[in-house]
Formats: sequence, C-alpha cells, structure tokens
Amino acid sequence: MINLESSLENIEDRFVNIDTYLCKHNFSLAGNWDYKHGYLDKRLDQERMVWLRIPFRVTQGSLDGECGGCQAMIRLGRPFVFRHIYNKGTDKHAAPHLLGAVFDQFQSPIDPDASLDEMWVEEAKKVLVEVETGYLH
Repeated sequence: MINLESSLENIEDRFVNIDTYLCKHNFSLAGNWDYKHGYLDKRLDQERMVWLRIPFRVTQGSLDGECGGCQAMIRLGRPFVFRHIYNKGTDKHAAPHLLGAVFDQFQSPIDPDASLDEMWVEEAKKVLVEVETGYLH
C-alpha cells in the first residue's frame, strides 16, 4: 500500500455528491463499508488486483445504503494505491453460512498488500489529477 497526497483529502460533502462525481471516474463504493466509514475504489488493472482507494468517514448522519446514505455527510481521507494477489477460481474449502444458503466461494488474497510496480503508482497519481481537476466544490 502506498499513500498518495491529494487535494481531495479532507473534502467534506454529502455522500451522494461525492459518490455521483467519483462514479463518473469509475469509482464505486467498496463492499466493506459500514455506517460510519467506507472506501471508494477504482480498479487500475484488468485482473482486478491493483486498486486506487479513497477512504472516507461519516461526519454527520449515517451511511445506510445507496438511498439513505445520500443524506450522510462524509470527509475524504488520504487516497492510496494497493495490490491484492488472488488465486484464480473458487475456494475448494467453501462452506455454507449459518444463515442463508449462500456459499463463500471466493478465496482470500494470497498477498493482500503485495508490492507495486512504479507504473501503478504513476497511474494512480494520473487518475487523482483527473479527479481533482474536475471536482468543483
């Protein structure tokens, strides 16, 4: 993981405004959000192993899904780029969850914080410049 300086850090606005803007740059809300914080992610490679991530924390209200979260105020944190190395395919040791008939079929990363080539750091910086340039606050 490599932290990147950005003028986006500490911007505070409604979640819906920031999410709508970043969606235009192919960012999406990462699945590991909760009521008080989350991440907006953009994949940088076709294999979905290199990501630019912008963390945020809720400063007013609570993030409670795509609609209710619209009223929440968030403050962006310091963006970072990281690389996860995954096994391809499904997990042979998947097990059903106690509640529901859903199987957790995907493997955990082999290396959740793998080293990054400099080209990915430069690509992440380029994306940040595009996002910073167009964000009118």
